[in-house]
Amino acid sequence: MSSKENGSGKRAPAAGSPRTPGRAHPVTLREVAEAAGVSTATVSLVVNKKKDARIAEETRQRVEDAIRTLGYRPNAMAKTLVSGTSRFIGLVADGVATTPFAGQIIHGAQDEAWKHGYALLIANTEGNGELEQDAIQMMLEYKVRGILYSTWFHRQTDIPAPLREADFVLVNCFSAEPGARAVVPDEIQGGRSATEILLRHGHHRIAFINATIPAPAKDGRLLGYREALEEAGIPFDPELVMEAYPDQEGGYRATGELLKHGATAVYCYNDRMAMGLYDGLREHGLSIPDDIAVVGFDNQEVIAAHLRPPLSTVALPHYELGVAGVRMLLGLDSPAEAVAKMHCPAVERTSVRAPAHA
Repeated sequence: MSSKENGSGKRAPAAGSPRTPGRAHPVTLREVAEAAGVSTATVSLVVNKKKDARIAEETRQRVEDAIRTLGYRPNAMAKTLVSGTSRFIGLVADGVATTPFAGQIIHGAQDEAWKHGYALLIANTEGNGELEQDAIQMMLEYKVRGILYSTWFHRQTDIPAPLREADFVLVNCFSAEPGARAVVPDEIQGGRSATEILLRHGHHRIAFINATIPAPAKDGRLLGYREALEEAGIPFDPELVMEAYPDQEGGYRATGELLKHGATAVYCYNDRMAMGLYDGLREHGLSIPDDIAVVGFDNQEVIAAHLRPPLSTVALPHYELGVAGVRMLLGLDSPAEAVAKMHCPAVERTSVRAPAHA
């Protein structure tokens, strides 16, 4: 028996034909045309939804039936070349996927992109300039709708030259160039909210342990602290503001200086610093919040929610930054200012209580 025949004497379908299950190659436009009994040009018009094309409804239905039966998928790159754009949005990050915030910017951007029929092309460059340039060039070749350019901490950044060839939005960073669109956390509002947690519980002598590293967060969170005190009618005391390296060891080492000034409450630049302060206060025999109330910043869930007592803090809106970046890129939101500031919500837990003498 010929290898082309089966037991019934009939010829078996040729390998790779539309009737062969488990095919090894994608269905082609020509195969759809053959199955529907039309030209490839007609199939192309139906696939690309050319409503002005003069195609009989019966013919259009036959082509659509063949597409479903064969499982035909249009060539996305070919459609991109025709339309001049794609259903992709690029996201270039310098390390956001490996931060303690677990890529929430990416998560927010991805969710919002899907809502509007787009998928993300993500490149995590770890700060490698050459890789960053290559990633942006690749996204341009794929004719992405636009690019989100993100940094792992809030800072000013230079706009890479290839990025200027695309529609782009800066996320968690900003440029000094006038008109450069960006979405960033509202550090001033966040600092104000952190201080207001303590004010609401009756504290008046509130210390602030700020970071030593220059950053918009350092300046903004201090300004928010000062604004909250001023609104409450409490004079600013520079002795209650100190600086430490923004990590657990920095908070621990700041304990001695903090205790010199008779504060009943302290607001820390971030949650890691607050975690170190917890250790330092306990070593001095002090209880949180009975002897001193503590508030952090960032709302790192692995820290803030699991300290004892759980830490009151202010959340950085990373997920919301990703959402806002996509919406700005697609023109769904048009803020009055080029740099949109996202609200940082207070998260109150049990590390705060009214002072004993209140």
